[in-house]
Amino acid sequence: MMLCRDVRQDINNRIRKESIMRKIISLLLTASLAAALLTGCGSSGTAQPAAQKTMVIGDTTFNSENWEETVDPHRTYNGWACIRYGIGETLVHYTDAMELEPWLATDWTNDGGCTWTITLRDGVKFSSGRDMDGEAVKQCLNHLLENHDRAPSDTKIVDVAADGQVLTVTTSEPNPALMNYLGDPYGCIIDVDASDFENGIVAGTGPYVVKELVTDDHLTLAPNTRYWNGTPKLDELTIRTLSNGDTLSAALQAGDIDAAYGMAYEAYPNFENGGYQFSAIQTSRAFFGSMNMTSPIIQDAAVRRAIAMGINKEGFVKTLLDGHGVAASGAFPDGFSTFGGENVTAEAYDPEGAKAILEEAGWVDSDGDGIREKDGVKLTVRWLTYPSRQELPLLAESAQASLKEIGIDVDINCTANRREFLADMGSWDIYASALVTAPSGDPQYFFTTSCVPGMSYNFGAYDNPEVTALIEQLSREFDPARRGEMAVTLQQMILDDNAYVFCSFLQMNMISKENVKNYTAHACDYYQVTVDLDIT
Repeated sequence: MMLCRDVRQDINNRIRKESIMRKIISLLLTASLAAALLTGCGSSGTAQPAAQKTMVIGDTTFNSENWEETVDPHRTYNGWACIRYGIGETLVHYTDAMELEPWLATDWTNDGGCTWTITLRDGVKFSSGRDMDGEAVKQCLNHLLENHDRAPSDTKIVDVAADGQVLTVTTSEPNPALMNYLGDPYGCIIDVDASDFENGIVAGTGPYVVKELVTDDHLTLAPNTRYWNGTPKLDELTIRTLSNGDTLSAALQAGDIDAAYGMAYEAYPNFENGGYQFSAIQTSRAFFGSMNMTSPIIQDAAVRRAIAMGINKEGFVKTLLDGHGVAASGAFPDGFSTFGGENVTAEAYDPEGAKAILEEAGWVDSDGDGIREKDGVKLTVRWLTYPSRQELPLLAESAQASLKEIGIDVDINCTANRREFLADMGSWDIYASALVTAPSGDPQYFFTTSCVPGMSYNFGAYDNPEVTALIEQLSREFDPARRGEMAVTLQQMILDDNAYVFCSFLQMNMISKENVKNYTAHACDYYQVTVDLDIT
């Protein structure tokens, strides 16, 4: 049963009512303003102050469901909000080709081993007024290492020394991907002394500062008057957390918001006939299923292979996503550096082949109800997912339909409360989620977070000692060509195990009114609010 669409109509009705009330209030305010202006014309003739330039962005991803409760980059995945909304910045940036370029750091070198020398940009201040110097960045990195769940194992930093604008960073072992990891959103450089960690509000170097934060409702921003790289164009920017894509569509059409992130694909036609603009780009955000390797049914290799062969990826992208995405083979999109999906072989969609595999493994439909069974156990797969990424409920529906054709019953649990179910390994068989597999442009991130036992995104308890050993080798390899070869081998190994089924990659689309300027999609999926964002 699909749970995530149950309240859609109520939400839409509420949005429409809110919209009507806002329009009434707007008319009353307009009338009052007009009366005031008429009164003023007969008196002193003093010039009226210019109207404030404000903007509202609707977003379905900034919420506790996605581990984005605040903008504190030192909490789990809250750094995505910190950098996405222009509060914090990192030492390096990524180009559209996901290559490193200088940002808060102007230069970095490695001695071939465990020592990195990083030169910081001169003239940068935090929004607090403090200089962004070596001591401030050292303090930030130490606080990150003390508080973040992934940063210590990712970066392997054991010491940071500061001398003016120069940092000397020492790692416990050679870490070729260190600068890539420091470009991760958790690497946002913040003024530790001026940040309110209790309430999740930080002082960064970005073009905007936090005025108000209400988790799961809104984030209000003001310009950072000390910003080093230009002058913010907006007097106020509000990020509204909206429950789903339908709500987002209604809000944009009603004029309650100026731009939208996370729009439902079926709503796109509402914005294609003038008055709006799209910004689109291919990303490495993968939609995929993680097999629960502790589940008795999933432990059957024939079942895992049949599932991989029974999901119609191309049909999912073409029909349910209306072509707004790309079918996946491996963990990374085709053409992504030297380790893209074109270099691996995944199970092709083959319903008849999947049926034959299940038959040979003893899974047969003996009672004629269309669902196979073995030793008195029905072949039912419990599919856990969540609604905030609109692709995921659609993927669940697609998998349910195509797997039924080969005799597998799919029981869908689409819930915002997925954390509770993930904690109970006995409650699910496949967990379908969204993950940017290479947010730093390097393959190591996906493998270390998702394929090593005990790591944060290895929800299915996948454990292949040969895979783990090769990941360890990858983490110490500096040669880019060899790293690419290892990444391809690792993908093929986990595909051969059918531990993951990679279904599609996101084509990110951001929609805004025609009067919005520079609201632009980026391949890394987190540069959204920049100093150039404007509304006319």
